[in-house]
Amino acid sequence: MTPRSLALRLFPVALLGFATAARAQLPLDHRSLTATTSYAAMQTFLAGLHGKAGIEVSVEGTTRQGRALYLVHARRGGSPNFRILMFAQQHGDEVSGKDALLYLLRDVAARPQTLPEDVDLWVMPMLNPDGAEAFTRRNGGGADLNRDHMTLEQPETQALHRVARRVRPHLAVDCHEFTRDSEERRARGWMAWPDITMDGLNNPFFDPRVVAAAQRWVDDAAAPLARAGHTYFRYTVGGLPPDEEQRHSAPDVDGALNALGMYGGLSFIIEAAVKRAEGVPQADLGKRVDAYLVLLRRFLQDAGRRREDLAVVEAARKRPVAPFIPTNYLWVNPGMRISEFPVLELATGRVVRIPTANLMTTVAVKSAVPTPLGYAVEPAAAPLFAALCERHGIPFERLDAPRPIRAEMCTLLRVEEEFDETYARYGGRTIVRRQPAAARELPAGSLWVPLAGEAWVRAALILEPAALYSLYQYPSFRALLGPEGAIPVLRVVN
Repeated sequence: MTPRSLALRLFPVALLGFATAARAQLPLDHRSLTATTSYAAMQTFLAGLHGKAGIEVSVEGTTRQGRALYLVHARRGGSPNFRILMFAQQHGDEVSGKDALLYLLRDVAARPQTLPEDVDLWVMPMLNPDGAEAFTRRNGGGADLNRDHMTLEQPETQALHRVARRVRPHLAVDCHEFTRDSEERRARGWMAWPDITMDGLNNPFFDPRVVAAAQRWVDDAAAPLARAGHTYFRYTVGGLPPDEEQRHSAPDVDGALNALGMYGGLSFIIEAAVKRAEGVPQADLGKRVDAYLVLLRRFLQDAGRRREDLAVVEAARKRPVAPFIPTNYLWVNPGMRISEFPVLELATGRVVRIPTANLMTTVAVKSAVPTPLGYAVEPAAAPLFAALCERHGIPFERLDAPRPIRAEMCTLLRVEEEFDETYARYGGRTIVRRQPAAARELPAGSLWVPLAGEAWVRAALILEPAALYSLYQYPSFRALLGPEGAIPVLRVVN
């Protein structure tokens, strides 16, 4: 940790950049919202929030363009044991999650009893202020933050993961929006039916008990939303039914859903539906915020699951190293299950449920490799990999002297950048060949990354060279390849 980041954490009020006497009021009833809270208005609101009901506001970092990234901490009582991390607006033009989090914090400040005494709540309401100010998806450096959670090259994602490493949340929530009236849907005379969608972490390397615990939250969300007057369907992306493929959220770790899951807790993505075609996307902002608050408050209020979730997460963090690492996995529909996919018919306003066998329901593993003892990084690549490991909280050793090992070398054959029509896979697939294990000597200056301790899952998912979506899809890591595509990370087997 740098002295500057330490100062930002310890002296938040002096460094927030606004007067502590300033106050900004959110509209009393969130359902009346027709304009999102700007960055400046959020700053003023947070200044007024700091110090109320035990709430602390600090700056966790700065964006590409120098804007502050705010972190809010709320708790009641002296020793809450269930840590929740919520964050929003990774994509600058997706706003309702941010507004919902601000209302959630306002309510906690006004009525502290709404925050259970066993909850330690952490909130980053606007992760992409640069994109928010420009109303663009990407950050001030032109990066999609929700594709940066593997390399952590952007200051905004680095700040989020610093918080995650420090807090070690038992439950994390990533807030987004999706376009309800896309051009493709309107061409069919449809609009997306759900007001809001949600999904849980799903990478096949995670402890299945954690995945199942998250899925129960997803499955049980429909009833409370219906009581509040909102439609709900589990998060899906893809084409249109019945002929095109639909699937649930991607199992890869370049997005926050599964990247936050690498810390061992439950993790969720929520997406509210926004209408963009009419040119007034915030006309129903209050409705979207209301749907969000149903789900966010439910996480705080427990729904009878806190003790079970806490036990599941703590057990998962003590899980022994698995014998295999999945390297290629995708959504499939075992047994060709027929699902009813709801859409809203524009001409009549009625709900049409379309039978389809192309809704993929299960993550399947196509290939896996035996788990090594750890990974060795060659000296020339050590600086970049050391920084990467530090950003992910992965312990490593820098060798002061040569060390004999037995290891497998991998070679990158090609990177497939085009969309895979057959398997509905996006680009960036790294096709790799593993070589037979052989005796080698690691030179001084190499890194040794053992698969041990709580960080072994992160180490395997980030560093495994044989993964279909590995680090070598990114130019900064592809530049480290040796002759004939030799990958500078060895799989140490003895």
